Amino acid sequence: MNIILLEENELFLPSSDERAKHIRKVLHLGVGDSFRAGIMNSMQGKATIISSDEKGIELAFEAEEDGSALYPLTLIVAQVRPICMRRILREAVSMGVGKLILPVSDLGEKSYLGASLYTEGEYRKILIDGAMQSGFTGVSEVRIASTLEEALSQAEGDCRILLDNRKGASRLAEAELEGKSVVLAIGPERGWSDREVELFERAGYSPMLIGKRILRTETAAVGGTLLALSRMGFV
Repeated sequence: MNIILLEENELFLPSSDERAKHIRKVLHLGVGDSFRAGIMNSMQGKATIISSDEKGIELAFEAEEDGSALYPLTLIVAQVRPICMRRILREAVSMGVGKLILPVSDLGEKSYLGASLYTEGEYRKILIDGAMQSGFTGVSEVRIASTLEEALSQAEGDCRILLDNRKGASRLAEAELEGKSVVLAIGPERGWSDREVELFERAGYSPMLIGKRILRTETAAVGGTLLALSRMGFV
């Protein structure tokens, strides 16, 4: 954790909380000590330990600056195995992606939506973990879509890109994206169906590629995000 995030008005961490364990066992901090902290999607600054006992840790928080800014990049990522999606979510947040839309694709497994990642809210814990890794307070917005049509209706951006090795005629690494908001679509392990590719094209998405090799969804998500942010002028 490069920053410890708190909910609004959350100034007590129970001893069972992973953040309290980190403060004690990793940072080795006690009463009177301070550490970098922030309010989710708001200010960041300094938290000071007021008291610490078997019940938990009481804090005082002093705000210093807004650390919530995320980049104007939206990822449409087709549903994949939950173990892979966990990694995608964590890395996307840590890289500063503004929004993720996760549709069920034609060739994807429909049962993924029943995973505890979504039904028990586990994905939010992963998002927060990714934000704490980044050192900022911004937590990406995540939307679940039952179809690609629903996902496309929720995605807004000046430049819309479909990563597709079959259709891509130009390289993402050469795209002119500076000063633009961007939507980047990444398919499932089996790729988008022909029907879905047609939907993208009708919605104004430009097919592009990272390279000639076929990548795993989680690899394409990280690589594509970094290339897009680079062309947008952020990294």
